[in-house]
Amino acid sequence: MKTVKTLTIEIFKHSKVLASLALSGCLFTLFPNLSMANGNSGLVIFSGIENRSDILEYKLDFNGRPKFYGERMRLRVPKKKLTQGVSKFFVSYLKDPKFDGKFNTKSVNVRVDGKSIPIREIYWDRESRVLEIDLEKDLEAGSSVELVFSNLKNPSSGTYYFICDILTSGQIPLRVYVGTWIVSFSRT
Repeated sequence: MKTVKTLTIEIFKHSKVLASLALSGCLFTLFPNLSMANGNSGLVIFSGIENRSDILEYKLDFNGRPKFYGERMRLRVPKKKLTQGVSKFFVSYLKDPKFDGKFNTKSVNVRVDGKSIPIREIYWDRESRVLEIDLEKDLEAGSSVELVFSNLKNPSSGTYYFICDILTSGQIPLRVYVGTWIVSFSRT
């Protein structure tokens, strides 16, 4: 009888440990997904982008539901990517998948270190698939930038590549590739 009691107590102790491990494992896998939802490109194994450091972070404020009107998309450019001054930003996107969303050019904001800066003009060439953001005043090198597109109509479900180029400021302006945002719009 004594061995049965001892065996029962040992099994009970081990089951508590196993239950604790299972619960903590679930929590560790749940929290990163909650905190990073629509906040960056996540784990991208086959992106077609050669250098992983060229994948830029983004955030969709309203979950990135396909065909949703009123989305706010924040495309971030870290200061380490802006090694030269900037006079213009170019955001282009690929032909496939077809981008059937809409940018509201009156609701575009450029934030430098959290503060909005004046924009001279925003031009969206739908046929060439390029948004051109002309800054009123040249931006200094080494600034952290966030391009904020408000009142966006999300495209159909899928993954879209938005490519960021800049026009450098200075005597001889050059168009320079900065990186790519891999943005997913999905029903989840």
